This record gives sequence, structure tokens and C-alpha cells, in this order.
Amino acid sequence: MNEYQEGEEAGPMQRRLRTAMAEEGSGCPVPRLPWASVQRVALPLFILAGVATAVIYCFLCVQRLAQQRQLESPGWDMAELQLNHTGPRQDCRLRWLGGPALGRSFLHGPELDNGQLRVQRSGIYRLHIQVTLANCSSSLWTPTAPRATLMVGICSPAAHSISLLRLNFHEGCVVTSQRLTPLAQGDTLCTNLTLPLLPSPNADETFFGVQWVHP
Repeated sequence: MNEYQEGEEAGPMQRRLRTAMAEEGSGCPVPRLPWASVQRVALPLFILAGVATAVIYCFLCVQRLAQQRQLESPGWDMAELQLNHTGPRQDCRLRWLGGPALGRSFLHGPELDNGQLRVQRSGIYRLHIQVTLANCSSSLWTPTAPRATLMVGICSPAAHSISLLRLNFHEGCVVTSQRLTPLAQGDTLCTNLTLPLLPSPNADETFFGVQWVHP
């Protein structure tokens, strides 16, 4: 009876073994997941996604760094100048001075080149100027007197030369104005006053300045 039970138990196992062998020998493929194909397709996609993410991240970092440098270094470029009064004028150009030793005058970024203001940073600037004529009275304006005009413009480099402000005194003694204007690094601003008129050297009456406001 033990032999009979062992035969009964071995019977199903033998049948399963024979069935498995028959399937293998039949030539019918057993379905398997195409992992090799998936890997061949997915791996390049993962690499491409990683490279694209890195490029975008680097681009954003560079943009942020550039904006930060523009705002923090060299800072908000500005200048407030007073007249460099040297007596009788031989040139229609006015010459300016700037520095802490002069009181309220200063230069932060821009430089002076032979009394003319030169910007060191490209961007949009707010320009302002006031010029008061010295010894000004109604007797100054006669039919034969020259028409008093103050002009502000880019005089250097020659390729950027352009007039920015043209102010007429209209038989008055003071002109004042301001405007926003784009300036490039290296642009030099010149201020011309009709000869032989003399501007007041008083820093409260005659002054000139610029302030960087936007890239």
C-alpha cells in the first residue's frame, strides 16, 4: 500500500514534468518582457532629459548671476557735478568737477575726461542739468546779443554722437531740464553754452548729473 501511495504521488509530478518538457520541445516561445528593448529606448531618453535639465539649470544660474552682478557691481552708477570755473571761456564746452572734497559733488562709476562726463556702464540713465547765467539782467538781452542756448549731447565716440537736450534761455537767466536716455559704456557727455556767456559757478545754481536706472 505504501508503494501504491508513492506511485499515486509521483504520478502528478511526472505528468507536470512531462508537460513542461513537451512545451519546451514544442518550439512555442514563452512570453517574456522585452527588457533589453526597453533599456535601449529608455536609457537615451533618461540621458537626454538629464542633459536638458542641467542645461536649463545652468542657463538660469547664469542669468541670475548676471542680473545680480549688474545690480551689485559696480552698483547704481551716478554722478553729481559742479562747474569747473576757470574764468573767461575760450571754448563753448562747459567743464565739470566732482568729488567729496567739493561738498555735495560725487562720482560713483562714471569718470571725468578733461571735464566731460564719461559713463562706464551701459544702460538707461536719468540725466539732469541746471545752468544759471552769471551777472544776468534784462540789459543782457539786446537785439544784437547772441541767442543763449545750452546743449547736452554725446560727443564721443563719434559713432554715438547725438544731441540729447537743447535748451533756450528765452531772455531768462536759468534753464533746467531732465530726461531718460540710453547710454553705452564709454559714451562721453558734453555740455555747450553759447559764447561769450558765463555760467554762474555757484553749485546751487549750476550743476549737472546722471543716474543709472535700468540695464
